[in-house]
Amino acid sequence: MPEAEHSRDAAEPTPDGDVYEWYQRGLQLLTDRNPDAAATLLARASAAEPGSRSIREALARAQYDAGRYQDAIDSFTTLIALNPTDDYAQFGLGLAAGRAGELAVAAEHLALAAAMRPDLPHYARALRSIRARLQRETA
Repeated sequence: MPEAEHSRDAAEPTPDGDVYEWYQRGLQLLTDRNPDAAATLLARASAAEPGSRSIREALARAQYDAGRYQDAIDSFTTLIALNPTDDYAQFGLGLAAGRAGELAVAAEHLALAAAMRPDLPHYARALRSIRARLQRETA
C-alpha cells in the first residue's frame, strides 16, 4: 500500500461491518444521545450509499442534534431535492435554518411542511415561533 493511502486510512479508520450495520449503529447512537458520533458514522454510511434516503435523513437528524446546523441544512436540502413533497425534510430544513439564523428560509420551509401536514401541530407551532422571531427582528 502506498504511504499516502496508509496515513489516510490511519486517520480515518473504516468502521466494522457493512453500511446497514453503520446505519443501525448510527441510529442507536442517536437514541443514546450521542449525535456527534452518530453524525460521523452516518456520514460514512451516506458516502457509501449516497442514494439512501433513510441514511441521509438519519444523518440530517444527527447533524441537527449535534448543533451542526449548516450540515443539517445541506442534508435536508438534498432530501428535498430528491423529493420536494417530503414534509419531514421540509420541517427539518426549517428547524435547522432557524437555528442557523436564516429565519426567512426557515419560515418558507416550515410553512411548506405545515401546509403539507396540517394534522401535525408541532409543524404549525414551529412556524408560528419562527414568524414571531422574524417579526421581532424586523420591528
